[in-house]
Amino acid sequence: MSLIYTILAFALALGPLIVLHELGHYLVARACGVKVLRFSIGMGRVVWSRRFGADQTEWAISALPLGGYVKMLDSRDPETAPKDESELHREFTRQSVWRRIAIVAAGPLANFLVAIGLMAVLFMHGVEEPSARLRAAPQGTAAQLAGVRGGDTVVAVNGNPVQSWAELRWQIIHATVDKTDARLELRAQGGGSYHATIPAERIAQLDVEGDVTEALGLDLWRARARIEKVLPGGAGERAGLQAGDLVLRADGKAVEDGMAFTETMRAAAGRTVQLEVERAGRVVALAVTPEKDAASGRGVAKVMLSQPVEMVTVHSGPFEAIAKGAERTWETSVMTIKMIGKMITGEASWKNVTGPITIADYAGQTARIGLATYLQFIAFISISLGVMNLLPIPVLDGGHLLYYSLEVLTGRPLPARVGEYAQRFGVGLLFMLMALAVFNDLVRLL
Repeated sequence: MSLIYTILAFALALGPLIVLHELGHYLVARACGVKVLRFSIGMGRVVWSRRFGADQTEWAISALPLGGYVKMLDSRDPETAPKDESELHREFTRQSVWRRIAIVAAGPLANFLVAIGLMAVLFMHGVEEPSARLRAAPQGTAAQLAGVRGGDTVVAVNGNPVQSWAELRWQIIHATVDKTDARLELRAQGGGSYHATIPAERIAQLDVEGDVTEALGLDLWRARARIEKVLPGGAGERAGLQAGDLVLRADGKAVEDGMAFTETMRAAAGRTVQLEVERAGRVVALAVTPEKDAASGRGVAKVMLSQPVEMVTVHSGPFEAIAKGAERTWETSVMTIKMIGKMITGEASWKNVTGPITIADYAGQTARIGLATYLQFIAFISISLGVMNLLPIPVLDGGHLLYYSLEVLTGRPLPARVGEYAQRFGVGLLFMLMALAVFNDLVRLL
């Protein structure tokens, strides 16, 4: 059942994005007067088709669910070449170079517009996310040395306003990629505000593929360590812990929050820890000996904590939501391009290239979390499709745009033989990238 759910979530995420991408090509081609012969979802052999409209365009579903295509009247291919001179003016290559650029660019543009629209809807509806309130930074970390205090809330990073933890993390990732200072503006829990700067030298040491916020000592604020449930047969039950107990101290040291209690239990496998808990207004002393987990080697008390984080609802008016959606789409696109550049230069691992298995897994996970998270995931995939299609690789839209850009500069189209060799190279490169993506997927899976 879980596998079927994941497959359905994957299909519902990717299917409409492919349709809308190809629809972008189709609509602009029609607007430019080009005759469209076939609109196909999927590649390879056609398994179902129907013809509609004055041009009797064939709308088809093909056997391989790997993208789609729009086949236009095109004299370069005997199959699609005009059969009648009266249709020559509707042939693709006879259009001006600017019309051809518009037709090719319309697919990726459709993906970016979909992402902007989805994000705008989410911002207008309101997205509930953990706030950018911080817990106390561990001693010696970059955040602690910069003067960040526990309980305070980040309101801006490098001048960019921050409302939620996701936005804070995004700005830190930006600083990591750009290797710049991270200038935090914080609102103190007792009132007032102050600034804390994490220097570029420390930022430059971060691994962009890892948890950059944790590496700097930035972590979500959490509530006090209150026991929500005691699991039967565990160390917590044997120690006498009860639901509702508030853990005050462990081995004489104050327990700041739920995460601090969890860390204490993990580090004390097989060792007795003296606890002081508040129960019904009085302090009770207990001794708990966490069991050693066979898999991780960590201590486990087998209790569930009430660990709520502070939540905020991020929402905007229609125009602000569209602007935010466009800004987030632009930033994500730039970040994707930067990551591709870092992989090419060796600064980032090629393990970041993911394929359909990983995408399907994330689709299932986000769908289970909720509709808002799932729509955010679809918006991200839409941006990724747009960016990937704009890469200057022959066969992709970006490769064709490169040809037409050269035509604008030189005043003449690319020689047919050069285009043919480029296409072969592009197909080979694309298959190599697909093989790498599937290999990375299988490594993660196994």
